[in-house]
Amino acid sequence: MKTLILGSTLLCLLTSPAHAQLRNINDLSLAAANKLANAAMAACQAQGRHIAVSVLDHSGNIVAVQRADGVGPHNMEASRRKAYTALSTKSDTYTLAVAARGNPDMHNLTTVPELLLLGGGLPLLAHGQVVGAIGVAGGGGALQDRACAQAALALVPELDLPTP
Repeated sequence: MKTLILGSTLLCLLTSPAHAQLRNINDLSLAAANKLANAAMAACQAQGRHIAVSVLDHSGNIVAVQRADGVGPHNMEASRRKAYTALSTKSDTYTLAVAARGNPDMHNLTTVPELLLLGGGLPLLAHGQVVGAIGVAGGGGALQDRACAQAALALVPELDLPTP
């Protein structure tokens, strides 16, 4: 009897549809990541600003990274951490930083080592699903970094544009 029950259970598990067990995840391609990085670099260079930019996939892996000539080495890490913060919180890092300054509970986010609550990081969404993030640093301030990241998003039509 135990063998029959075990066999029936095993048969049910093996015949259940596989699609019920796997999620469909959109991922950021290398081509899209490079397009975003190039667009951010161009947007800042058009304003005479030189930046570092990092683009991460949905899992937080670096897909593309660029640094303009003369940009300080700390900006490479700052751009990555801004992208990571945007990815993990699913938030614009500028908006997150402003909110954290006004909310003592959110201010505790500044103590999480990997997070960088400083403008310039944006989550990348496609059909409402986070597919990656972009981080810009070295452009002369949080608002300038954020503007360069936003300009990059506008050039990849597959991505959702941020709501104002």
